[in-house]
Amino acid sequence: MRLKREFYERENVVEIAKDLLGKQLVSSIDDTLVAGYITEVEAYSGVDDKACHANNGKRTRRTEVMFGSGGHAYVYFCYGIHHMMNVVCNVQGQADAVLIRAIQPIEGMDVMCQRRKKDRVNKNLTCGPGKVGQALGLQTKAHNGLDLMREVLWIEEAPNRMAEEVFATTRIGVDYAEEDALKPWRFYIKNSEWISKK
Repeated sequence: MRLKREFYERENVVEIAKDLLGKQLVSSIDDTLVAGYITEVEAYSGVDDKACHANNGKRTRRTEVMFGSGGHAYVYFCYGIHHMMNVVCNVQGQADAVLIRAIQPIEGMDVMCQRRKKDRVNKNLTCGPGKVGQALGLQTKAHNGLDLMREVLWIEEAPNRMAEEVFATTRIGVDYAEEDALKPWRFYIKNSEWISKK
């Protein structure tokens, strides 16, 4: 069952981030279905979080989707190389988001390998936010703002997944964020091999 808008529109982005672990992320770009269990995430708060692109209400053409309602994809181009997928959270105007850092592939692995130019499935396929975006087929600005309630990109419950132990650390690559770089807002499934960095 797909997650409903109410799941994403809750106030606490940290809780949403943790709750996304173990859920199934699905994309149907170009009518090609691929899917994986979410194994690693990072939370970002639009208010008073120097690591967030929308910190203190900063609005740009790129970040405008973050100020919309929860349950949309914020896909941005990073370092001129990767498209990274975030899930917009909270209600309109708050600009919270969760970055999807890694997934465990479960469907469409041959397509993921083709998109990633890999000859086999291993953790290098989808461990890292840029790799996730590429494997999912999120490779243009047109994917920014996709509604997760529709048919192209969505997240659903994974009823057969058992409860997993969650580990928390500081976020990766946000040293510029001063004291906010120390927030333990990166979460991953502790015993999973599908993690970008232990």
